[in-house]
Amino acid sequence: MWRNLLSLRQVSQRTISTASRRLLENRVPEKQKLFQEDNGLPVYLKGGIMDGLLYRVTMGLTVFGTGYVLYELMMASMPKKQK
Repeated sequence: MWRNLLSLRQVSQRTISTASRRLLENRVPEKQKLFQEDNGLPVYLKGGIMDGLLYRVTMGLTVFGTGYVLYELMMASMPKKQK
């Protein structure tokens, strides 16, 4: 019984470790080349379309949130009229 468990553990460790090495490839040099290229874009937009979309969504939410906070502060600062 212990022999089977030990054998199973060795097979699972070997499978996991060899599979992860084959699936992962080093793409760091590609990314370094992309981000060091002088194309006039800021570094936070050099990643492509998704970076631009994420930037615009973040800025939109920031502007909306700031406007909403200012509106709520203005409403909270004005007392409601008693009838």
